[in-house]
Amino acid sequence: MTTITSLNCNGLRSAARKGLWAWVKENSPDVLCLQEIRIQHHQLHEADGFPKGYFAYYNPAERPGYAGTAILSKQKPERVVFGAGWQRADSEGRWTEAHFSTTVVVSLYVPSGSGLGDKQLAKEAFMAELQQRMSALKSVGKRVVICADWNTCHQNADIKNWKANQKNSGFLPSERAWLDQLITEEGWRDCFRDLPQEPDTYSWWSNRGRAFENNVGWRLDYQLISPTDNTGLSKTFIDRDAQLSDHAPVTHWYQWELYP
Repeated sequence: MTTITSLNCNGLRSAARKGLWAWVKENSPDVLCLQEIRIQHHQLHEADGFPKGYFAYYNPAERPGYAGTAILSKQKPERVVFGAGWQRADSEGRWTEAHFSTTVVVSLYVPSGSGLGDKQLAKEAFMAELQQRMSALKSVGKRVVICADWNTCHQNADIKNWKANQKNSGFLPSERAWLDQLITEEGWRDCFRDLPQEPDTYSWWSNRGRAFENNVGWRLDYQLISPTDNTGLSKTFIDRDAQLSDHAPVTHWYQWELYP
């Protein structure tokens, strides 16, 4: 059994103050993928309370206080790759890739296109590069799990007010079509949807308008698995009550091991 948790922590120092490390100690995931760490290596001591028993790999953005990803794992990876091979992913620390014996685990932070305009164009350019990287990963000879804040909802069920958001970044028809390509045509599995789920299950809530209290949310955080007939997923849980950031931790329990 392997448990993998993904969380956009909206700043590692902020999440640590809100109880991230206590949450990790209590829930004990085998792998923790973090997005938007917004911290440099020399500042890591400011995120006090790091739990024992984890190997940690941080990939900060060149720009301080911005983006970045990390992977923490109980078992040491065979190797770790920082970056995906194109400028924005690499300079902003948006891709961290850990190779284990049976599995590659990726922590990914897709940029926001909020406000549309140039930001949306940049997001779409990133998505085009990402699709190529994901296609290449399918030939690595191992299971691949990509844990990400995709900054995009796929289905109407993934967003509370879907009708009102069809012209907003994160739920544009073009973005949903891109996810359709990954999932329907290229075979990546959003295995959260393989199991029965409660309605109105989301992973992010705006800080505006009492969105969290009213559960007006978006499911932006997915674990996509490379094409397979059996993902091995036995359980999934979005911990809405953790309140470590504006996102919730997304944990999947898989019936396979990182090492045989």
